[in-house]
Amino acid sequence: MNVPLLDLKAQYQTIRKEIEAAVAEVFESQYFILGPQVKACEEAIARYSHSAHAVGVASGTDALLLALMAEGIGPGDEVITSPYTFFATAGSVARVGARPVFVDIDPVTFNLDVKRLEAAVTPRTKAIMPVHLYGQMADMDPIMELAGRRGLVVIEDACQSIGAEYKGRRAGSIGTYGCFSFFPSKNLGGAGDGGAMATQDKARADRLFMLRVHGMEPKYYHQLIGGNFRLDAVQAAVVNVKMKYLDSWTARRQANAACYDRLLTASGVVAPDRVQLPQVVANRHVFNQYVLRVPRRDELRAFLQARQIGVEVYYPVPLHLQACFAYLGHQEGSFPQSEKAARETLALPVYPELTEAQMAWVVESIAAFFKKI
Repeated sequence: MNVPLLDLKAQYQTIRKEIEAAVAEVFESQYFILGPQVKACEEAIARYSHSAHAVGVASGTDALLLALMAEGIGPGDEVITSPYTFFATAGSVARVGARPVFVDIDPVTFNLDVKRLEAAVTPRTKAIMPVHLYGQMADMDPIMELAGRRGLVVIEDACQSIGAEYKGRRAGSIGTYGCFSFFPSKNLGGAGDGGAMATQDKARADRLFMLRVHGMEPKYYHQLIGGNFRLDAVQAAVVNVKMKYLDSWTARRQANAACYDRLLTASGVVAPDRVQLPQVVANRHVFNQYVLRVPRRDELRAFLQARQIGVEVYYPVPLHLQACFAYLGHQEGSFPQSEKAARETLALPVYPELTEAQMAWVVESIAAFFKKI
């Protein structure tokens, strides 16, 4: 049985007519830059993320970059973040000329280990950038307490976690800024690149609106040096359609995760030296990925791929060991939990359209691997 890691075609077929109508409306209007679709998307994201304001931008990466730019963070400044995440998190920090300061992860959630944060703060620290990895939020209360006490900005990287909750509060609504991605593989994906930012602060929202159009306000008068960070109207139209289905798709992802938990446990493979299940510690995990820990990860990955089962490793090389960050001076062993996660984690298909028969085949195959070895 072929089980892809993600099946966007299956999702598209269920909403094809709505998507085509929404995109056609943009072409009929010829309003491709900002306009009503983008404004409607921003209003929907603000409501959904329990935030006062939202600003559509060109990607999740641009959202992170723009948050740093809006705060004037640059050369000589430090931003604390995770070494176990997608490259854009620390890459955006380096892009503005600041220094990424890594703090190791909690081995259960894969998010920042908040017990290690305070020791990483220096007089040069300007912000903390927690990542809500795989669909589960970081432990935000200690982060916000530390930030408030030390006068730091908090930029939530919620690119994998729209709709996730921490003690009843939505991802992106707690920090100074929340950053979202509409990359097609995300729970709320567009038809290409896109993203959004959330904030509770009107003055900051106004600054973001200005920065995303080259710092311009009014037209042709530039108050700041910004850039072209606009959300495309076609992408906004697609996201507006998909927003109506986001909660039902999230419920399916959660149901699929529960199904995997049940099937894997029943198969007898759950053990410290075999398979460790993802642990849910936040109020609402939205399962952008369903990630196992497997000490024999690479062998299992090859076995499953040979059976036409799509799996993925997020992320095989932690950021502190990437060649472009060699100047930071870290070595293997600097952040052992991140390195261990990079060696052991394996993501299984968890998309909403996945069938129970497909999940059963995935679990049967995992069980077959451990019987063979």
